[in-house]
Amino acid sequence: MQAVSLFSGCGGSDAGVIANGFDVLMANDKLAYARDVYQANHPATDYVLGDVAKVKTFPAAQLLVGCYPCQGFSQGGVRQASSSLNTLYLEFARALGAIKPKAFVVENVSGMVRKNFAHLLQDQFKVFTEAGYRVKYQVLNAADYGVPQERRRILIVGVRDDLGVDYQFPEPTHGPGCEQPHATIRNAIGDLPEWPEGEFYAREFHWYYLSRDRRRGWDAISKTIVANPRHVPLHPMSPALVKLEHNVWKFETDARARRFSYREAARLQGFARDFIFPDTDAGSLDMRYKVAGNAVPPPLFEAVVKALPKVWD
Repeated sequence: MQAVSLFSGCGGSDAGVIANGFDVLMANDKLAYARDVYQANHPATDYVLGDVAKVKTFPAAQLLVGCYPCQGFSQGGVRQASSSLNTLYLEFARALGAIKPKAFVVENVSGMVRKNFAHLLQDQFKVFTEAGYRVKYQVLNAADYGVPQERRRILIVGVRDDLGVDYQFPEPTHGPGCEQPHATIRNAIGDLPEWPEGEFYAREFHWYYLSRDRRRGWDAISKTIVANPRHVPLHPMSPALVKLEHNVWKFETDARARRFSYREAARLQGFARDFIFPDTDAGSLDMRYKVAGNAVPPPLFEAVVKALPKVWD
């Protein structure tokens, strides 16, 4: 079984694809350090660095996956319905028309379902449907599929019309009513050093950071991991935060406090314990946080791909 990946980042989606038995023939992204991390962990994949619009040919494959950039939809930044980043799905559609895989899977931020973006979501459905696919979408929480983090994302899945089958999204596997409890921060990073000097963003906790409670305890699910190191949640070794007034919090004690490290962020995203961050010229501390925080949680993508109809023969 073979797959092509676009807007691949450091390989979160592709780790989920590979876990389902696929060979990822080609991956693509513009970020050099994302390429470096990907190749350190998945050296067999041909990683094409650069603008997807300049990729003119794609290998034949049964599955196409992609996570086109989402800044225009994001809840964590300035939401711009007019952002050019919002129409990168047209490049994905171009690849879909060229490859004509049996199925495709897209992941993006849940903000895409907001009313002011409805026309863009509807146009994606229109473009993918006209390409010959039965298309469905659902917002899923990664925590319900074994990721130790609250992370709600929209998944868009299409199965080629001529196969005559529909896709059904997977039921949650973790949490209340499931066979397994939610994974916790302790499950993910409890074995790592308490103070990994040089691996976490060590600057001050400015007023904006302390405008909300960014800490959870060891036996809780993590808050959402973000790509901006200044805003990464607190490690549970940090003192609790107490509310002084609206949008004003302070530490309960003067004990040491820190944000999650980039390596802990990757664990909380669901990456393997032996996941490699290579030391390359592009691999600054900020960039390590960026590629980890922008990634798709591999267990979430693995569950979505696993639920695809068995149409690969």
